[in-house]
Amino acid sequence: MRITQRGYILPGKTLSLISGLLLSCAASFGQVTGGQFSFEFLRLSNSPHVSALGGISVSNPDNDISLALQNPSLMRAGLHNQLQLNYNGMYAGISSSNLNYGYHSQKINTSFLFGLQYLNYGTFNQTNFVGNEEGTFKAIDYAVTLGASRSYLQHWRYGASLKFAHSALYTQRATAAMMDIGINYYDTASLWDIGVVAKNMGVMLDKYTPENPAEPIPFDLQLGISKRFKHVPLRLFTTIHHLYEWDIRYDNPADVTNSTILGGVDSNQKEKSYFTDKLFRHFIFGAEITLGKRITVTGSYNYLRRKEMALQTIPGVAGFAFGVGVNLNKFVINYGRSYYHVAGPYHEIGITFRMNKLMGLGATGEKINWNADYPDWE
Repeated sequence: MRITQRGYILPGKTLSLISGLLLSCAASFGQVTGGQFSFEFLRLSNSPHVSALGGISVSNPDNDISLALQNPSLMRAGLHNQLQLNYNGMYAGISSSNLNYGYHSQKINTSFLFGLQYLNYGTFNQTNFVGNEEGTFKAIDYAVTLGASRSYLQHWRYGASLKFAHSALYTQRATAAMMDIGINYYDTASLWDIGVVAKNMGVMLDKYTPENPAEPIPFDLQLGISKRFKHVPLRLFTTIHHLYEWDIRYDNPADVTNSTILGGVDSNQKEKSYFTDKLFRHFIFGAEITLGKRITVTGSYNYLRRKEMALQTIPGVAGFAFGVGVNLNKFVINYGRSYYHVAGPYHEIGITFRMNKLMGLGATGEKINWNADYPDWE
């Protein structure tokens, strides 16, 4: 069997290879050396705001429901009844869509979150061994997330979320069940926020190939620190990922240059420890400034993304990302622009609806606290 997309004819049984390459790209988007895990799409950003912060944000107390999907402990009463829709136009016609929603139950003093992530790889032509078309098929991945969070003492929150992920790549199917667990500390006086989250802990329920061992799931342990200044509308971010693994550096032969007359490699170069490079591949740096009460501008630098995606001859601005958010009271519009490669950036757009301000449900709404307007951080 052979598969084509947009007129290209590919060797038989290569969709798995294509998917692996796509997931490797997804892994680069999510700050990991690619191709090691199944369900790599779970590392993708779930909103333009998160993408503008480098693809991961686990310590941002901003009023944005997508941040609670990054760290479930960030879910709180202030995010009650937020509904967010995001669309990410990626490379080669691949698209990613996200739906995020938050609800706070005052009766049990618990905040709940819901997330739906859908990745569409596009439509492929199915052909026989001589190239005759026999129909089309699609390749998709999706994940459903349900989570809850509660407060502890004055400054602490803890939360957890359950994920169900499914992948359908031609004839191969796989499902997995996972959990995220997070803790957040936010001091409203000093405006420091610290978040820790363990992501994608779980097991494969159905394997792509039942006769083989289960593929590993993309676990990650992340730490974030942010600081907002009292007299300047600026917040600085530092996010550290892959805390469970020190060396995530890709040993690229292109990084080793010939330095002898005969074209040999300098032994000192081969023995370099690359300590600084290995250290900073774990870091994402970001900044966010608020202009007035309506506009937020975000920028970030992802060192690992730049080192893995930039060309040596033309690095461009790979690794950088920017975004802007416009608060229109009843809804917020976010735009993100991320640079992965000299081939060009990809663009994301999202809109967040404050459902309790947008519409009422009458008596039913009163019973379920639909119209409740809780303070964000107390």
